[in-house]
Amino acid sequence: MKSSHSVLSLLLTWMLFLTFSLKAQDDLRNQLFGEANQIMAQAKEKKADLYSPSSFERAMEYYNEATDYYARGRNLEDIREKLKNAEAYFAKALDACKIGEVTFSATMAARTDAQSAGAPTSSAALWKKAEEKFNRAARSLEYGNMNSAKSDGTEAEALYRAAELEAIKSNFLSPARELLKKADAIHVEDNAPKTLEKAKKLALQVEQLLTQKRYDTDEARQIAQEAKYEAAHAIYLHQLITKMKKEDKTLEDALLSAEPPFQRIAGTLGFQARFDSGFEGPVNNTLAAIKEKDARTTKDADAIMQAAEVIRQKEQEIDNLKQQVRSMEGRLGTLTETEKKLQEAGRDLERKLAIQRGQEETIRQVSNMFTSDEGQVLRDGNNIVIRLYGLSFPVGERTIEPEYYLLLTKVQEAIKRFPNCQIMIEGHTDSQGSDETNQMLSEKRAKTVAEYIMANMGVEIGVNHQGFGESRPVANNETAEGRAKNRRIDVVITPAWTREGR
Repeated sequence: MKSSHSVLSLLLTWMLFLTFSLKAQDDLRNQLFGEANQIMAQAKEKKADLYSPSSFERAMEYYNEATDYYARGRNLEDIREKLKNAEAYFAKALDACKIGEVTFSATMAARTDAQSAGAPTSSAALWKKAEEKFNRAARSLEYGNMNSAKSDGTEAEALYRAAELEAIKSNFLSPARELLKKADAIHVEDNAPKTLEKAKKLALQVEQLLTQKRYDTDEARQIAQEAKYEAAHAIYLHQLITKMKKEDKTLEDALLSAEPPFQRIAGTLGFQARFDSGFEGPVNNTLAAIKEKDARTTKDADAIMQAAEVIRQKEQEIDNLKQQVRSMEGRLGTLTETEKKLQEAGRDLERKLAIQRGQEETIRQVSNMFTSDEGQVLRDGNNIVIRLYGLSFPVGERTIEPEYYLLLTKVQEAIKRFPNCQIMIEGHTDSQGSDETNQMLSEKRAKTVAEYIMANMGVEIGVNHQGFGESRPVANNETAEGRAKNRRIDVVITPAWTREGR
């Protein structure tokens, strides 16, 4: 029994010894390496490995040797000596960073941009060359050769920029390039050469756009999507034509297979597609049916919203009258006076209803003045918005072409339906081009329309104007149709009755 207690005591004593021994070792390491760790962290934060590679490498050699000495239980003085040398070289590297940050500011900015674009992986070869050239420049600076440092730094900057551009192109074009590579492998050019060529031209156009404007990527992104689509389209056509050839299908079979999808669409829209004169007739009929349906849907939705708002207002007024009736019933002694007030409230409500009916009729008449191609009349809170889809400008210009004078005459007639109203002309663009250019262009176009209306109204009227650039799209900028809708002028009318509280 005594023997068991002795063994247990020895084990506990040994465990306590180990615990204190490990803590003592940690304390000793912190004491030995503390200053070196601190200055090494500062050097890494300042990117001394880039700005002063030679000194940083020597510092790390001494530091690693000190770590190895400590692990092998070498003499403490030897360890301290190694750490002292490491600290000296870290300090030297930090001093060199101050000069390097100034000398290589443009190079480092280019490196950061390239890294953000994914150049280390997407443009590995150029990135490696740039890193090697930057390292050479930094070593020249350490050795006091300023001319070589600046020359190599400039070359490194150019390499980083090239790597960045290649990475940006890769980010946009990788899907299209993969499909084009597949297309070449399966010889798509045998059956779909035109579609394949279109895909390649679109991909080349993306590269050219990014070379010119690497940071204005809206247009390049859209064209890259088109390149991807056309490459996939070419592969599909090749596979379909190959299958038809194997099955001995004729051109007649190919044309007939295109008719059923049109027939299904036409049936949904309420007409029968006929192909005795080709596809143009069914296409035009489909487009016309869709436009008519959209116009009906828009007008129905507007009417429903307006009716719902009128009903809500009337219900509120009825509730108010009911409250007045309840109040009257509680005061029988003043019944005659209350009846008079109630009658007056009823007459006031009738007047308001008549005014509102007149306002709604005015808006309906204005809406009927414009075809669906010319524009759309909307209610936006208290404002009436005439969205002029039919007013177009030459690319990059603010000039109003004579063909749109009639449309603007309709706008002037619409404005006259709202006496003493306030007018704001808003200019909008699609997302192609830079934000700054789009903003400036939208402002100029809005100003031109405002000036035209003021000059041709025949009555004195104040017209304000404002441009919003691409910030307020009403349709998808990824499609040509959507971009066409976003390139618009909005005429915002604030009727006098909204300011008069009617």
